Amino acid sequence: MMTGKQRLEKEVTLELRNKYIGPSCKLFYRDDPLKILRASGTYMYDEKGHRYLDCINNVCHVGHCNPYVVSAAMQQMAVLNTNSRFLHDNLVLYAERLLTFFPKELCVCFFVNSGSEANDLALRMARTHTGKKDVITLDHAYHGHVSSLIDISPYKFNHPGGEGQADWVHVAPVADVYRGKYTDKDYSLEELSEKYADEVKQLCDKATKKSGGVCLFVAESMQSCGGQIVYPPGYLRQVYKHVRAAGGLCLADEVQVGFGRVGSHMWAFQTQGDDIVPDIVTLGKPMGNGHPISAVITTR
Repeated sequence: MMTGKQRLEKEVTLELRNKYIGPSCKLFYRDDPLKILRASGTYMYDEKGHRYLDCINNVCHVGHCNPYVVSAAMQQMAVLNTNSRFLHDNLVLYAERLLTFFPKELCVCFFVNSGSEANDLALRMARTHTGKKDVITLDHAYHGHVSSLIDISPYKFNHPGGEGQADWVHVAPVADVYRGKYTDKDYSLEELSEKYADEVKQLCDKATKKSGGVCLFVAESMQSCGGQIVYPPGYLRQVYKHVRAAGGLCLADEVQVGFGRVGSHMWAFQTQGDDIVPDIVTLGKPMGNGHPISAVITTR
């Protein structure tokens, strides 16, 4: 039971948050927003001391307040905490180590602060490289909350507050074999890969007729916010072939699904085959266990 003092403190906290930050917490806990005071490992604790198993946090990759991460962060912040325009050994050493987990073609690393910044930079790089603008994305996808990424995130632009689909954005059905446009009730996994990949090919053809080609195909290697969707085997192999034939680049968004979260591989795109090599891979805050560090990995 919450005491009168605790109830008052919570009401004051909620009132101040709504005034100075915004009512976003009420989107998730409309009737009774959680007030979390601390967290450790896989658990979070509210003002009443109740313990919650945290099944929704997408950035604390190795647990809340992981002692190793806390120690490393404290040591670094006691020495230097600045932007990356200066030379520092740790930048080079970490990039070198990080790249050992990628195919040899992916050998250039840009450090940024969040998954949104990583995807925004990747989008700008793709447009500069291809000279094109058209982007193919998957239905229900979410790639970040900055304006450039809301434009290519149906999870955002098709919901309240969104401005709808831009004419340079092409939305392919997500390769959901359970409840998607095509399902395993009617087709084999091989047929499903072909059918869903053909949907992307049709959009490539549309973009080529409209504006001369495709800039970028962007997809999480397994869709997270859109429902934890695992694509049928061979899907990305076929999609990447179609997109590259249309002059486009292929981006694997590993912000939420990378760093071993798929269990069998370091990166989710690797589950589609050892020969699958995106042109760009984006990483997010799980890279720093929730701290503001992320990266864009690409080819020379």
